[in-house]
Amino acid sequence: MSHILLITSSPRNASYSTQVGRALANQLAKHAPGSTVTLRDLTHEPLPHIDDTFAVARNTPAENLSATQKAALALSDKLLKELFAADVIVIAAGMINFGIPSALKAYIDYIVRPGVTFRYSEKGPEGLVKGRKVYLALARGGVYSEGPMQPLNFQDTYLRAALAFIGLTDVEVIAVEGVAFGPEVAEKSLQAALGKVAALGA
Repeated sequence: MSHILLITSSPRNASYSTQVGRALANQLAKHAPGSTVTLRDLTHEPLPHIDDTFAVARNTPAENLSATQKAALALSDKLLKELFAADVIVIAAGMINFGIPSALKAYIDYIVRPGVTFRYSEKGPEGLVKGRKVYLALARGGVYSEGPMQPLNFQDTYLRAALAFIGLTDVEVIAVEGVAFGPEVAEKSLQAALGKVAALGA
């Protein structure tokens, strides 16, 4: 049995990343009887951007928090409860201007919390969210995994760095690339990604 957290973030209704992310979560659940899937839909339930109250509260000791600051951290606490409850995390994201959707960036701002998901020690920063597998279901208009556009890939490179900072280092990428090159290329890339999904646990 496994608890799977599926995070979707693409603004497109016909999102390739969401299709792959949902298929991936279903495949993982299928091969672990009794598993549950929690969906965090950042498109239809967007998070507000963090503000000054939150920025100050996240660095304030719990015993010194005001009622307003506690309220500012409440959403972050809810998201972190979901995160820590998960055994497997699936993040679906399309590439937007070489990076991730702003909705997903807002989510990361809420879950990277000092003293909760990371801490500083004598050896430097230490991630506190460990022992979980992460899958990145990504979609891109062009080809960014290799070739001349690779230096402009701030999508999975950023996600890997942010996740590693909080202790999530076991990350696997399944990408749909070249979707802007026409429907035939997009469909071929989508089917290839879905094929990789289908092979998981087989």
